[in-house]
Amino acid sequence: MLSRFPAVTRCLSVAALCVAGPVSALELPLPPPGEDIVGQVQVIKAKYEDTFADLGTTYDLGYSEMVAANPGVDAWLPGAGTDIVLPTRFILPPGPREGIVINLAEYRLYYFPKGRNVVYTFPLGIGREGWGSPVAHTTITAKTPNPTWTPPASIKAEHASEGDPLPNVVPAGPDNPLGPFKFTLGTPGYLIHGSNMKFGIGTRTSHGCFRMFNNNVLEMASMVPVGTSVRIINEAYKFGVSGGKVFLEAHTPLDDKGNPSVVDKHTAVINALLKREDLANNLRVNWDQVRDVVAAEDGLPTEIAVPGTPSLVSNAPLYPEQ
Repeated sequence: MLSRFPAVTRCLSVAALCVAGPVSALELPLPPPGEDIVGQVQVIKAKYEDTFADLGTTYDLGYSEMVAANPGVDAWLPGAGTDIVLPTRFILPPGPREGIVINLAEYRLYYFPKGRNVVYTFPLGIGREGWGSPVAHTTITAKTPNPTWTPPASIKAEHASEGDPLPNVVPAGPDNPLGPFKFTLGTPGYLIHGSNMKFGIGTRTSHGCFRMFNNNVLEMASMVPVGTSVRIINEAYKFGVSGGKVFLEAHTPLDDKGNPSVVDKHTAVINALLKREDLANNLRVNWDQVRDVVAAEDGLPTEIAVPGTPSLVSNAPLYPEQ
């Protein structure tokens, strides 16, 4: 069994590690047919002034995924020379690779532009406790640059109760919580938009809408047409194939309201695998490795199986107390 700590030792081969400079966006070539993994993990040396929030802005990563990939590292003062794992390798979300796919459990959006063999992926802020983001299949119905914001009555009441009353309309500009651009969704009341608070990206911080870094939402604005499909899913466990091997990527499960969920993880992992009918019937699974991946919830794709004698059902639970 591989040690689950540190994350780099457990999850990454030497070939998967590379030191790279910042990128303006995560535009990644799609893998060949039958494969599911894009990108490569990067490892950098922290500078004295670095924080996870600042590194996330530079590398298109959300706060929660930076914390998950770097257990034990201080998010606000990593320390000069500390190795920082940048989790820029992803198993593509299950289902059709078209339009926009949002996976709540990983606080991340994927955009598959029509007629191009690439995928763009960006971190998101999602709904916080009491304001969960929906699981739905909808479309982009409108695009609005420099939006004004008309706070709904529920949000006005919340702010008023906290001694922070809101105006009836917040004009466009640096203080507007919608940022420089918004996409209206066919699901009433929900938007994809920028933000005047970069520290909320990659966390449960919104009133149900999907927040993006402003440079990311502006990049999307130039690419995504009205009518684009938007599929919102909540998949904590993603399976994928690369180089003839099967990988698992695990995130902290969220419930239907977007809150951390207490679930039977053993059952949840097997159910996620069963959805992949192309994989489930002919695997030799390393169940010890599966347990480590699920326990870590670090969002790093990790090899857990190779084609061979079927081993779908494990006799032992993922955790002894189950």
